[in-house]
Amino acid sequence: MNVVFVLNSIALGIGLAMDAFSVSIANGLNEPHMVGRKMCGIAGTYAGYQFAMPMIGWFCVHTIAEQFEAFRKFIPWIALILLAWIGGKMLMEGIRSVRERKSPEENGKKVEAAACLGFGTLMIQGVATSIDALSVGFTIADYGAWMATACSLLVAVTTFVICMSGLLFGKKFGERLADKATICGGLILIAIGLEIFIKGVL
Repeated sequence: MNVVFVLNSIALGIGLAMDAFSVSIANGLNEPHMVGRKMCGIAGTYAGYQFAMPMIGWFCVHTIAEQFEAFRKFIPWIALILLAWIGGKMLMEGIRSVRERKSPEENGKKVEAAACLGFGTLMIQGVATSIDALSVGFTIADYGAWMATACSLLVAVTTFVICMSGLLFGKKFGERLADKATICGGLILIAIGLEIFIKGVL
């Protein structure tokens, strides 16, 4: 393993982690009081997916390349649907929360805080933000199994660091934005889905 390989892998990780970084900001906005343990779990989940997807892509290139190539065209659609669904749900929760805070006594309803990130939603986010990394299997197709694993590990470590930064950034501004934080987070997720879709289609 040489310096050029390490730098190239880190650069690849930075590029792949940008969507996860933006989603991390959205999660931090939505949950400004998130504890450190949960932050590590979220960043670790994204990192795990970013490790797995290039390896799956590499494996597919070396086994079922023709079928994998046909599947690639569906990747932007999958990312768009998943992120639009999660973002839309978060957006609606944020709007409902703002309305309830404006009229907390209405119908005797108790004002509820924005829903925290659940395990199922986290898994969907992990897939949505890393599924385009399947295509990296073509990029590292010339690597042997060991080199491909090392590259994917560096991508995962880079993703973890970047996502932790995104969560901290989101938490900081989530406390300041208060009610509007969840709405901002939902809009960010929808925008990321559109960005992945447009980039993938064009």
